[in-house]
Amino acid sequence: MKDNPVQEKSFAFALRIVKLYKYLGEDKTEYVLSKAVLTSGTHIGKHVKEASSGESRQVFISEMATALKKASETEYWLELLRAADYLDEKAFASINGDCQELMRLLTSIVKTSKQTAE
Repeated sequence: MKDNPVQEKSFAFALRIVKLYKYLGEDKTEYVLSKAVLTSGTHIGKHVKEASSGESRQVFISEMATALKKASETEYWLELLRAADYLDEKAFASINGDCQELMRLLTSIVKTSKQTAE
């Protein structure tokens, strides 16, 4: 993972999501939304990893685009958790900031990769 910032960031984000899932289940006894954010938030890194080992440029672009979709989905779940008062403003701002950073990075990678593939 070293020398691959998007892999490092997506892994670190997934770890934060796992800890959020644990917190929501143990402290807030919330199981439905927490499972949704766990799935989408950890799948970002899964798709980044798959893109890195893809056998073609098209597979790379497709996996990175899917990672971006999962990041967008995670953003939705985080916003819903905040609106439902499961996350306070400080916790939401911190983890959502990381999600936004990943989305910007993935957007840039997908756009650049599509342009160079043409």
